[in-house]
Amino acid sequence: MKNFDELKKLIEMNSFTKNKEGVDANAEVYKKIFDNLGFTCKTYEREEIGNHLLFKSKKEEGKKLLLLGHMDTVFPAGSFEKFDEDEDWIYGPGVCDMKGGNIVAIEALRSIYKKYGAIKNIDFLLVSDEEGGSDDSKFVSSAIAKDYDYCMVYEAAGKNLEIVVARKGAGTFYMDIEGKAAHAGNNYKLGIDANLEAAYKIQELIKLTNLDEGTTVNVGKIEGGVGANTISPCAKLTFEIRYTHASERDRVLKQIDEIVKASHVEGTTSFLSGGIQRDVMEENEPQTLFLKNIENYTKEKLLTEARGGVSDANIVSSCGTPALDGFGPFGDGDHTAHERALKSSFTQRINLSTKIFEGLMEGKI
Repeated sequence: MKNFDELKKLIEMNSFTKNKEGVDANAEVYKKIFDNLGFTCKTYEREEIGNHLLFKSKKEEGKKLLLLGHMDTVFPAGSFEKFDEDEDWIYGPGVCDMKGGNIVAIEALRSIYKKYGAIKNIDFLLVSDEEGGSDDSKFVSSAIAKDYDYCMVYEAAGKNLEIVVARKGAGTFYMDIEGKAAHAGNNYKLGIDANLEAAYKIQELIKLTNLDEGTTVNVGKIEGGVGANTISPCAKLTFEIRYTHASERDRVLKQIDEIVKASHVEGTTSFLSGGIQRDVMEENEPQTLFLKNIENYTKEKLLTEARGGVSDANIVSSCGTPALDGFGPFGDGDHTAHERALKSSFTQRINLSTKIFEGLMEGKI
């Protein structure tokens, strides 16, 4: 791929997750592209975030494939919007995460359309809130996942162009702790220290980490108290769990409930909110078979890797649909003002996706 003008246009249109107007402006560009490829568009209209788009092709007998991408980025308007390039790299918000990945899929679909005159059994879901946790779009992804035999997600490739076969599950939780305020000098014994209770609970939460199993618990934010002369009447912990196995998820969730119920400081009461945002994506037999079918058809051995970060592949995989991720270009610096993507990786990824789509169209994958 030598011409990045179309990607440049998308990059220079801000699509921060909370910028509905910008995300929807990006959506209009995608609508025109897919209309020219014979797709119909189902729009999931939203009031506060960008609309989600499902581009649908004609259906006939054979395996059904869902392509999955997102339109949003993490950069607010005015923070990082410039597209640039040199001999080897392109730079800008979303060049690898994941407007660049969307373009990879689009270019491959164009090749298929040119070869066959039509695209069948391949749909493309573009969501607007992936960088915010997919709190809304996960219900769309989950609802349609069962309609497909396979799913390919266009997050960035690995350094050696690896395909992603596993991702940790992740959940964000909030623990509110209630105590009782009192003057720290005059009525110290009358207070019930929520901050002290929080300190005990932080230690208990961290003990749930098991690095051998790939499980981590991170208390990332601590809030509490009124001032130095007041026994703290309240505290709040914001923490995240990540895990590589469903059994670890169950262990950690059970023990978190026990930590919430137990009080180290008599008189404190704790409440838990939040939950799992994206469940674990584990390697499984149907996914392995999908990968082998791809390798047999393309005559390529694909490198694979597991990642600690989450994506919408977690959601689809959790629904039982075999999913593979990392079909976008290789890049680095994502979520920073140094985000870039390797030009040569676009060509490799487009060629790979084109072959996979051919195999699906011909009933050989």
